[in-house]
Amino acid sequence: MKKKDLLFLFIFFLSTQCFAQNPQIDSIKKVLSVAREDSVKVNSLLALSREFFSISPSEAINYAMQARDLAEEIKFKKGIAYAYKNIGIGYYMQAKYLESLANYDKALAIFDSLDDKVGVANILSNEASLYFNQADDEKALDLNLKSLQVAEQIGDTLRILTALQNIGAVYSNKPSTHGLALPYYLRALPMSESLKNDDAIGTITVNVGEIYLEKGQLDSALIYFQKSLQAFKGSENIPYSLNDIGKLYQLKADYATAIKYHQQALDISKKLDAKTDMAQSLLGLGDSYSGEGDPGTAIGYYKDAEAIAKKVSNANYELERAYKGLAQAYSAKSDFKNAFAYESLFTTVKDSLYNLDIAKKLSSLQFNFDIQKKQNQIDLLKKDQVLQELDLNRQRLVRNALLIGLALLSFIAVILYRNYRNKIKTNKILDSQNAKIESLLLNILPEEVAQELQTAGTATPRYYEKASVLFTDFKGFTKLSENLSPQEVVSELDSCFMAFDDIIEKYQLEKIKTIGDSYMCAGGIPTENDSHFINIVKASLEMQEFISQRNAKRTEMNLPEWNIRIGINTGPIVAGIVGKKKYAYDIWGSTVNVASRMESNGEPGRVNISAATYELIQDKYVCTYRGKIFAKNIGEIDMYFVEQEKSASYVMKSDVKNLA
Repeated sequence: MKKKDLLFLFIFFLSTQCFAQNPQIDSIKKVLSVAREDSVKVNSLLALSREFFSISPSEAINYAMQARDLAEEIKFKKGIAYAYKNIGIGYYMQAKYLESLANYDKALAIFDSLDDKVGVANILSNEASLYFNQADDEKALDLNLKSLQVAEQIGDTLRILTALQNIGAVYSNKPSTHGLALPYYLRALPMSESLKNDDAIGTITVNVGEIYLEKGQLDSALIYFQKSLQAFKGSENIPYSLNDIGKLYQLKADYATAIKYHQQALDISKKLDAKTDMAQSLLGLGDSYSGEGDPGTAIGYYKDAEAIAKKVSNANYELERAYKGLAQAYSAKSDFKNAFAYESLFTTVKDSLYNLDIAKKLSSLQFNFDIQKKQNQIDLLKKDQVLQELDLNRQRLVRNALLIGLALLSFIAVILYRNYRNKIKTNKILDSQNAKIESLLLNILPEEVAQELQTAGTATPRYYEKASVLFTDFKGFTKLSENLSPQEVVSELDSCFMAFDDIIEKYQLEKIKTIGDSYMCAGGIPTENDSHFINIVKASLEMQEFISQRNAKRTEMNLPEWNIRIGINTGPIVAGIVGKKKYAYDIWGSTVNVASRMESNGEPGRVNISAATYELIQDKYVCTYRGKIFAKNIGEIDMYFVEQEKSASYVMKSDVKNLA
């Protein structure tokens, strides 16, 4: 993660500490238990809420709601406003951004009515953080500029600093606007120095240094990197500054000095057990030795970085650098076999990073779509009786126009039918061509989508509130494929995937795509149904049975087994067509990402499902609890292995036990 992102989140949480002190939880509860004034109780509940933000967001929301209810009862408006703000932060921590924004808006309205400029600036900054997290830089910038304007009106140094740094962070998010970030960072720097906030000083100066580094102004960059080094002294952030200085000396071709700084960063990272910083330091050493003309030593560092990056979640950018460096180093040694292998891995990781960027953009579009939909629902509820009557009149006019249109269509149909009789031969040819086109479309797109595409020329993306997603992946595929010819690899995959096609068709599932040796399908789309989660589990068990039988035959022929992992998740998705050439029907959303995590955290020969799917199938299938995994923007997720379908006697015994 770049420092500009850390800065943005740091300021977000700093801005929440403005209403009361943060004593320990037990101390706050003691104050709450003896408080006589209701306003003191409200403040204590809000302080408890803040203590639970990072420990248990649900508890934070619960205490904030208690504070809100009590504040409303005693008509304590400022307490109500801060309660809504805390509820919003709690939902933000749970990645429930719509709920977070709704509560922020309520808090903002109350602060505005009280003419509380501090509260207004605070909420505007928090809402900006929310939009920044949703990749909506334009909205985040607008809100931060408004927060800055309010903070400057009241001369609040802390919130001016907050807004300036956040604006710089937004501009730093894209290379094309880096130059615009610089003035805001440079305005914020003396304020952070006056507040003696070393973390803010270090973050601002390292960001300014990186901007100068990208501009090629190396001397200016070095000055700010050294300032950040001084500010971060003794903190866990110091390896970041050291590695930046190492990069600078690489650009100067002073590889000996670059190696010295990267080695310092590595030593400190090891003491802190900071895996990502360790990987970045090793990559810096690899780049330096590679630039120095020592590819053999560089390879060692790149491989160490690769090993660490594989163990760290969200370290794909480090993995990409490692594979690129290894490909170049092996090429420099004329070891073209290894160079080609790592170039292929580099391309794969690069493609996955591109897909993550696309998913983030789609998430932003979905977020804005949901906001608009909720606003439309509110607008409909506010319509008065006159508007409703106008709407009814409009509907009558539309109905009458439709009847007239139908009559005209009937008349036109008669004329067309007469013409049709004179053009039978021509139409037979056209029908044959249309059948071929439709057959081709149905082979790559769902029937409903193909029909819409033929009718309208485009297909509108659809949101599904509940769908099931399945991923499969062959264990050790790379190693298996190394011992086979390309024709044998494709033949094996073709046999398996054709069998999977038959299985999912049997259970009314939709094939999405194959990615290398991975197979992806979904249930409940494009036609929604209430049995997709059962069907997809049945299909997964049948897939594993097919592979098991196939492996038994391969064992008889002394051939290695091809085992698969299967992962399933259920939840909301967005589905539609991407591109304008070689149409592809695809799905997006966090549900898809969690399904992929279920597959990658499963075991060969087993079906691994999420808690969301387990809740829907637990009455019909025996499942074994496996533990939790962590998913970004979602939190911890429970996993289960599907063992077998429950028999009638098993269900009856369970029911009797529950009744008892």
